[in-house]
Amino acid sequence: MTAEHDPNRLLDPDGGLPEARPPWPARDSLRITAVRPIVTAPEGLPLVVVKVETSDPGLHGLGCATFTQRYAAVAAAVAEHVGPLAVGRHPADIEDITRTVHFSSYWRNGPVLNNALSGLDQALWDIAGKRAGLPVYELLGGRVRGGVEVYTHASGSSTDEVLDEASRLIALGYRCIRLQRAEPGLGSYGAAGTGGHYPGSPNPDGWDPERYLRGTPSLFEAARSRLGREINLMHDVHSRLTPKQAIVLARSLEPYGLSFLEDVIPPEHYDRLPEVRAASPVPLAVGEQLGSVVDAARLIRDGGVDLIRLHTSAIGGLTPTRKLAALAELCGVRTAFHSPADVSPVGVAANLAVDVSSPAFGFQESHEYNEATHEVFPGCPDVTSGYMYPSDRPGWGVDLDEREAAKYPPTKFLFDRWAAVVRRPDGALEAP
Repeated sequence: MTAEHDPNRLLDPDGGLPEARPPWPARDSLRITAVRPIVTAPEGLPLVVVKVETSDPGLHGLGCATFTQRYAAVAAAVAEHVGPLAVGRHPADIEDITRTVHFSSYWRNGPVLNNALSGLDQALWDIAGKRAGLPVYELLGGRVRGGVEVYTHASGSSTDEVLDEASRLIALGYRCIRLQRAEPGLGSYGAAGTGGHYPGSPNPDGWDPERYLRGTPSLFEAARSRLGREINLMHDVHSRLTPKQAIVLARSLEPYGLSFLEDVIPPEHYDRLPEVRAASPVPLAVGEQLGSVVDAARLIRDGGVDLIRLHTSAIGGLTPTRKLAALAELCGVRTAFHSPADVSPVGVAANLAVDVSSPAFGFQESHEYNEATHEVFPGCPDVTSGYMYPSDRPGWGVDLDEREAAKYPPTKFLFDRWAAVVRRPDGALEAP
């Protein structure tokens, strides 16, 4: 073992590990006393929230750490690794604390570690707002817009079903709608689909990208005919096309004036995004599967996206997200943050704080939470006539009722088992 990797070099004279504290004196006696992960699933999807408690009994913060598909790993990372590095620190030192956690794993990044870090980071921003008596967006420079126009999802098994749902949403005040029509195969994203079958066995009703490419333009032709040109329309490919196929789809949709195409190619091929974007007449919104702030910065800097679409907890929380929003502004890229049912209301509040304070804002995904979620998360953000507004209460303005949260324990492997049967007609596994 080399000297630089010898853990005994870290021991203090008494034989214990030193505290992870900075070399400057603390300005007061306030300290972080506990960092706890809380997992709850009021809509069936596991949501991970981190609660940071302090030596002031009335002062705590909440942060979103939701990685639904690996929630137990995130909770373990918070409890065993992230929390102990923060306990004893002053909660105001957000940048130093989060950098300490980020660097401490040596092998860093990835959705597990970054979501664990995000939970801590967002909770510290919540505490900062509460200590200042201000909503977090005021700590970020204040509003540049009054509210956030959001987009929602219309899906169905047929074109008529999709457009009936879109019409219902328009009547509620939405002007931005993502359309998803079921295609044969359980891989049909955003709608029920058909054709689940034994893994590996041929099935003509499996996911067929060529059939998808031929059929999708008809959905948007019908949508423009029925809904008109005043509604902003989007579509999610869900990373299932090759770069060439993505260009073919984008060009076929050009007549229908989409506001963006989402996640057109898988993350393994993001190096091809500048090529796809250069050939696409439709704006590209990409990035929800990113697990690194550096990778997100490269997409913005290198011309890979028109809109950066982050699952903000997967890249480490509010601290890196606000930096990426500033980079996006300088590079002429807009934001379109990921925010479906597997982002907690705390995460939504964090998204909204950046949305209202950043000139780079483009679009914001939304989800209407059920009654149980509102009971678990008092102050849960809601949609009003197609808009969302951040709370004016100090911090995020969202709390967590732990007794209510305990009523909705998570169920393991729901997504994993669904993903295992997303197959092509020949039985080959497809990305979910």
